Amino acid sequence: MTLEALLAYAHILAFLTMVVFLSSEAALCRVEWLNEAVVRRLARVDLVYGLSAGAVLLTGLARIYFGAKGSGWYWSHPLLHLKLTLFVVIGLLSIRPTLMFLRWRRALDAGGGLPDAGQVRRARRMVMVQAHLLPLIPLAAVFLAR
Repeated sequence: MTLEALLAYAHILAFLTMVVFLSSEAALCRVEWLNEAVVRRLARVDLVYGLSAGAVLLTGLARIYFGAKGSGWYWSHPLLHLKLTLFVVIGLLSIRPTLMFLRWRRALDAGGGLPDAGQVRRARRMVMVQAHLLPLIPLAAVFLAR
């Protein structure tokens, strides 16, 4: 019982961390706010976002394999597959903005300027798509728990 509660807590904490850092990316990735400090911060925020996504995955797998319901119950449930599919789609969508943030930082380090407005808008659009898909995961989780 205690293990189940601790695993659930760790999973929720990791997910909330992911939400906070994705929200931070969405807030920072604006043409009108972009300066050198923001470009550097975006790369760091994106790193924590990626690490928290990894923690979500690891704690979720721990719940499947060490939780009270058992892996057989989880893997036979279609809502788990929906959650994992959404998670993978969001992860794939996050690759391009991550590469953009790293490229922008490298350009700054090499003495180049800030990215153009079109690049910033494209990155923000991809971050916002992730941000709008992310709430569907806990929705599926609520139904999975019932």
